[in-house]
Amino acid sequence: MSSTTHTSTIGAIGAPSRRNTELALLVFAVLIPVFAYANVGLAIDGTVPTGMIGYGLGLGLLAAVGHLVVRKFAPYADPLLLPLATLLNGLGLVLIWRLDQSERLQNLQKAQFGQFNPAAPNQLMYSALGIALFAGVLLLLKDHRILQRFTYISMVAALILLMLPLVPGLGTDLFGAKIWIRVGGFSIQPGEFAKIVIAVFFAGYLMVKRDALALASRRFMGLYLPRGRDLGPILVIWAVSLLILVFENDLGTSLLFFGMFVVMLYIATERTSWIVIGLLMSAVGAVTVASTAGHVKARVDAWLDPFACYDTSNACEQIGQSIMSFGSGGVLGTGLGQGNSDLIGFAANADFIFATVGEELGLAGVMAFLVIYGLIIERGVRTALAARDPFGKLFAAGLSGAFALQIFVVAGGVMGLIPLTGMTMPWLAAGGSSVLANWALIAILIRISDTARRPAPAPAANPDAEMTQVVRP
Repeated sequence: MSSTTHTSTIGAIGAPSRRNTELALLVFAVLIPVFAYANVGLAIDGTVPTGMIGYGLGLGLLAAVGHLVVRKFAPYADPLLLPLATLLNGLGLVLIWRLDQSERLQNLQKAQFGQFNPAAPNQLMYSALGIALFAGVLLLLKDHRILQRFTYISMVAALILLMLPLVPGLGTDLFGAKIWIRVGGFSIQPGEFAKIVIAVFFAGYLMVKRDALALASRRFMGLYLPRGRDLGPILVIWAVSLLILVFENDLGTSLLFFGMFVVMLYIATERTSWIVIGLLMSAVGAVTVASTAGHVKARVDAWLDPFACYDTSNACEQIGQSIMSFGSGGVLGTGLGQGNSDLIGFAANADFIFATVGEELGLAGVMAFLVIYGLIIERGVRTALAARDPFGKLFAAGLSGAFALQIFVVAGGVMGLIPLTGMTMPWLAAGGSSVLANWALIAILIRISDTARRPAPAPAANPDAEMTQVVRP
């Protein structure tokens, strides 16, 4: 047999699907939250929670549905993404249920809203909807390259999603930020979905303009500055992010979008000058808004010295309680269900749920969660490297970069590294929009990885050419 035919045979075999590896990891991803659920019940009242079996079966069913969909419609996808997301989703449900058992939070909700509404049942419902959306994306999105056709439509759609909270009668002002809309009794955060839609625009635009941005530039003080017509879109995105921050008091979303665009610009052009330009523009915008917007200024003051305004500012009290939670946890933590992070108040199961991890699981637990998030980011970057088309590379890199930025700004804000942004920790914090959007993000990464790892079909055999190669001395 000729070497050509031998190579074609290897290409036809391709990489293994690794679905059995994914299934084995999913078993652990379900068992770990179930044991954590039992641990919380034993710590709170000394008994195993009555709903543990139902919780385990429910989480296992969701994981099984996700696995079967991936096995059927994306057999060559990355085997780690689904188990890692399932593990985070399951542990988030446990942490939210643990905070629901707090009498402090129950009394606080009764005092503010007249009744107590546990967040864990809603989070479980949103998790089921998230898996349904995950399956729907894999079923409908047969090839991620189809999204490239909607480059500019996605830009318009993303801007519409971002502007919805400003519509009178539709937008809702909660805790100082106008980032929610209320539809049929449900609160939706459109910015969570906009980060995926705008990544489609960035990937499609940069795929066309990357040569102009990388080559058609002038050197000035060690930096490569692009032409004005090529620089225009980044100036527009910068202005839009500032407008979002000013009118919606949403520091996190503006930072996320602008940071995503700068990261994708750097990946597309390989010019470090874009990083420098982006940092300078971010610094100018942050200083300007921090000195003019009262809501942002309060968060900056709380970041600089939370105990100086502890008794007068809610932002200072929250970050002060969060810092004390991390300090109380030490290295190994106080144990699940045995902390006092519920003193943070209404934000304990939202922005500050990571403080519960820090107190009850300690530094070891914090690092474990960050490693899990880091693995998702690493698998996303690996998917970008393996993608065979430039759009897929930029799209996967943009989604991974956005996910990494969100983890950084949330964890950094809760731990006092940077000012608070009001964003949610993916899968841990209570919030349906975040759960749905992040499951859709994982589905897209799985689709891109399946396309990248799927073996190319073997070329049709040519018997005449084979005979020629065999007979030739």
